[in-house]
Amino acid sequence: MPSYKLTYFDARGFAEPARIILHLAGVSFEDVRVSREDGSWEKIQDSTPFGKLPVLSVDGFDIPQSAAIIRYLANKFGYAGKTAEEKAWVDAIVDQFKDFVGAFSELIMAQRSGKSAEEIARISTEVTTPAKEAWFKILNGILDKSKSGFLVGDGLTFADLVAVENVTTLEKNGFLVASEQPKLIALREKVYGIPAIKKWIETRPDTQF
Repeated sequence: MPSYKLTYFDARGFAEPARIILHLAGVSFEDVRVSREDGSWEKIQDSTPFGKLPVLSVDGFDIPQSAAIIRYLANKFGYAGKTAEEKAWVDAIVDQFKDFVGAFSELIMAQRSGKSAEEIARISTEVTTPAKEAWFKILNGILDKSKSGFLVGDGLTFADLVAVENVTTLEKNGFLVASEQPKLIALREKVYGIPAIKKWIETRPDTQF
């Protein structure tokens, strides 16, 4: 059995779908959480591939980039889709998520860097909100046509994990009202109700992002 070590910040963020897949697969792994505040990240940044996190180490072989890590684990443990066509759709949904994250990150960076209230409001109105509405419209449209309740095919894929973790992050930070997105909340309940995921959700660190 390979040895797995997943290194990320002390947050759910881009690493959480990978953590969930490892729990689903019943695989033991080292969950390394790096602090930004105490200088820990600066000490290891230059030694990480691409100088960023997360990084998955498999028997000492490092894999960077969150989407590559999640896709690798999903393919290995059976959560990437059952056919080539399903896999393509899973990838497409996650690519669309990355488009939205770019717009969301622009707002978060403006807030963290001390931009004026007017500039933050402009980014929210002109960039983040339209991107969020487009993302939700796509997800809701897919769920409207789904017979299984999942985003792709008749079973869980990493597209579901990416989507529901994003729903949780948006809700925790005031960017989503649960009563306004019943289909997305239903998807989250379906995913979080899977026994191995439910067990992890009940014990994982409760972080804002």
